[in-house]
Amino acid sequence: MKYQLFDMDEHKMLSKGVCERIGIDGNAKGSSGTKKYDFNVKMDNHTDAFRVIEGILTEGENKVLDSLSDIGAVGHRIVQGGAKYTKSVLVNDEVIKGIEGLAELAPLHNYAHIQGIKACIDVLGKTVPQVVVFDNAFHSTMPPEAYTFAIPYELSMKYNIRRYGFHGTSHRYVSGKCIELLGTEHTKIITCHLGNGCSISAVVDGKVIDTSMGLTPLDGFMMGSRSGTLDPSVITFLQRKEGWTADETDYILNKNSGVLGISGVSSDDRDVSAAIKQGNERALLARNMQKYQIRKFIGAFIAAMNGVDAIVFTGGIGENTVDYRKDICENLSFLGIDFDDEANNRCVKGVQGEITGKKSLVRVFVIPTNEELVIAQDTLELALKQ
Repeated sequence: MKYQLFDMDEHKMLSKGVCERIGIDGNAKGSSGTKKYDFNVKMDNHTDAFRVIEGILTEGENKVLDSLSDIGAVGHRIVQGGAKYTKSVLVNDEVIKGIEGLAELAPLHNYAHIQGIKACIDVLGKTVPQVVVFDNAFHSTMPPEAYTFAIPYELSMKYNIRRYGFHGTSHRYVSGKCIELLGTEHTKIITCHLGNGCSISAVVDGKVIDTSMGLTPLDGFMMGSRSGTLDPSVITFLQRKEGWTADETDYILNKNSGVLGISGVSSDDRDVSAAIKQGNERALLARNMQKYQIRKFIGAFIAAMNGVDAIVFTGGIGENTVDYRKDICENLSFLGIDFDDEANNRCVKGVQGEITGKKSLVRVFVIPTNEELVIAQDTLELALKQ
């Protein structure tokens, strides 16, 4: 259970942390006030975890609240809202059932989200407004030609199969910041969220027209442990050869493919970078494959938008890995990108900035994402309307 506590008068983050290994041995770590914390504590369920967070916020050296009654509202990130939820909504019994009904599309996430919501209700009661912010909602503006898969149409309708997209709160935040930096609402922007999970979106005048992730976060280009887009025949071929079940196939493609599967080293870019320095050719291949696929998606989305004004890098890799940005941009030279090495080297560890020069026909930015602030803003807006 991850959390952040915001003072929305000043848009200031007061406390952040995570309770991990719930139901196992339990650990809580983060920072609250001016001090960090890291301790082991038994938590049998998410309600226990929320009680631990309550203690961190209201007691001892990490105290930032007198009591939980100081909390005005709670926002929850929900991965899958399907086509039903295209914007953030206040929580009620019907919404909880709706999220549960969409769990088949995100079984690892939606059920866990419901546990988090119920844990907050257990601790705070039903009088504190709770809001759900859907990860795919920002992508709901895609036209049918972008979100429809070329399978029998009746099956798409029967099972709600379509491109949903994910990392929506991140793409929403950084595209909004980029529009501010460009100084005009009429823009064509490509946002690249690069981390262990990766996605790219095409955003025209603040609205998504296409995105790389699909029905699930598996689609798109290769990620830390996800394969990304494949010829479907690769899957059926391997199922016949290896005798994989649907669940086994899902595990291989989601947990044992991508950078991990190619490099044989790790899904973590830092480990792969270290292996490359030691001369590991498979690690280098994984890095080059991912960069190549990112460039392909950028190129495809430029075609889809009929041009581009700006490209944005965000996420753990996008914000901190200077060689990724340099290689990708310099191999898009046909766009007239005037790449600035010094600016690129400065934009790490949360530093926002433009990494192109004044002559650049396409501007490129590094914009650290702030998904939690987006959730907090939506939560405040809806809570005030109650």
